[in-house]
Order: sequence, then C-alpha cells, then structure tokens
Amino acid sequence: MQEIVLAEPRGFCAGVDRAIEIVERALAKFGRPIYVRHEIVHNTYVVNDLKEKGAIFIEDLDDVPAGATLVFSAHGVSKAVQDEAARRGFQIFDATCPLVSKVHVEVAKLHKEGYEFLMIGHKGHPEVEGTMGQLDSGIHLVEDEADVARVQPAQTEKLAVVTQTTLSVDDAAGILAAVKQRFPSVREPKQQDICYATQNRQDAVKELSQAVDVVIVVGSPTSSNSNRLREVAIKRGTPSYMVDNADELQPEWVSGMGRVGLTAGASAPELLVQQVIDRLKTLGAIAVRRMDGLEETVKFPLPKGLKLDDGSAPEHIK
Repeated sequence: MQEIVLAEPRGFCAGVDRAIEIVERALAKFGRPIYVRHEIVHNTYVVNDLKEKGAIFIEDLDDVPAGATLVFSAHGVSKAVQDEAARRGFQIFDATCPLVSKVHVEVAKLHKEGYEFLMIGHKGHPEVEGTMGQLDSGIHLVEDEADVARVQPAQTEKLAVVTQTTLSVDDAAGILAAVKQRFPSVREPKQQDICYATQNRQDAVKELSQAVDVVIVVGSPTSSNSNRLREVAIKRGTPSYMVDNADELQPEWVSGMGRVGLTAGASAPELLVQQVIDRLKTLGAIAVRRMDGLEETVKFPLPKGLKLDDGSAPEHIK
C-alpha cells in the first residue's frame, strides 16, 4: 500500500456538531445527568463519550424523572413526543438538525393547505418516524419504486414529496422520478431535502472511488449517511467497507492495494479517522494525501438557555 487518500469533505456536519454541543453545554450548565431521547447522533464513540460525561440515553419518556433536563436527538421527534415531553414539564433543548426541522415546517404548512405527502425514506429510522409523526394521517412512506407503484393516497390533486435528509442522492432521485411518473402534478420539495453535508460527502466519495483501489468508510452501523457512502463507492465498482473504529479494519481488505480511500460519515469524529490512518500505516501505508474538495462553512445557532455563566465552552468532541 503506497498511499491513503482522504475524501474532502468528510466527518462531522454542522447539525451533528450542534447536537453534540447542546448535550455538552447542558451537562456543563445543569450538571449530570442530562437525559437524551434516542442516540444524539448515530455514532458509538460519540454516544459512549457523552455517557461517560453524564448523559443518559432513553427511548421512552417514562424513563425520564420529573423536573429533569431532556434533549431531543438530531434526528427529530414526532409531535406526540414533543407534546408529551412538554406536558410532563421537562426542561427541553431541541437538538433536531435545522435541516430536518425545515422539513417538519414544510409538512405542517402544506398540511394546512390540504396536502397529502409521500415520504421517501427508510422505515424505522428515527428521522422518518419524527417527520411522519408531525401528522396524524395523510403521510405515506415509500422506500423504493415498488412502494411508489403500490401507494394509495386519498387524493392526488394536492400531493407533495419530502425525503429523509440522509439518503443516497441517486437512489432518492430514482424514486422521485417514479413518483413524478405516477403522479405528474406532485409538488416537489422547494429545495432538495437531502442535506448539503450528505450531498457533499457522496459527491466526494464518487470522485474518491475513481482514484483508489478500495474505500474505507468510518461510521457506525446505525448511521444512514455512512451506509450510503459505502454503497456509493460500491456502485462505482470500487470495493468498500465500513468500520466503527480502527480495530474493525481487516488487513485483507487493503492487502496488495496501491491506494486506499478513506472517508467518514457525518456523525463520525475526526479522531476515529486519524486512528484508522495510524492502523493503515502499520499495514504498510507510506503517504497520506487529501483530495481537493469543498470547504464547508455552515454553522447552526444553539438554542437559547445554554450560554455558560463564565462565557466558556465545554471541551468538544472532534
């Protein structure tokens, strides 16, 4: 192995950065424990690090004691969860990614105008549950083109499409094309719902996969956008493997390979990428080169109430 080629951009996006900082600031300001509904982001290292600092991750609000501080994960929650948490009087900080919140706002607005919805996404993913849970009815999940052929909305005069933000750009486009073929007057999203970071990382992997012999993706199995990065490389004919950490990297994946491409999902910290680089060096990598790529400058504001009294910021996972 002669060279490691790093994708640009890779790793943390603005929504993930913001979500982690919300939990870290809540811990610094209010003390432990801080309760978080669902994993704040889908990364094992991040979740375990926050657990050590005093975060308790729950799925059921029954597990949150009265008067506690509760954070909603970056994936967003349903109206029912929002209403129940408010009814119970928790101190709530919403770490929902603003790009997911944008979809929620659009769904609420168009619902008032009489629209039904098709949501392109993966069944069971918390973001999908959160978005579909903005309405009591009138929103239908389609996971593939076969679902599009089967779906039966109550009416088609006012029909709109929304998508999970972490899908494969190409897969979503294929499903959207099938929707438009069956429902020609369907309302498309004002802007593509798939987030800028997901798009940028997939574009980078498309380029990376043509320049290397194998692609390694750093990301947890539960991370939708990390899984999509691996699939993007494979669809371009380049072998690709996903690892949660450096220990999972198998020597046979890179044996005899001249160039190894390396990227990370939007919820994977750069620390894990560096550990994989170190492991690849023990397996024979000589040089590390960064691809030219987009520099992301997006930053999302934090919710009110998290400013620390001394003006400092807690040590942040990188």
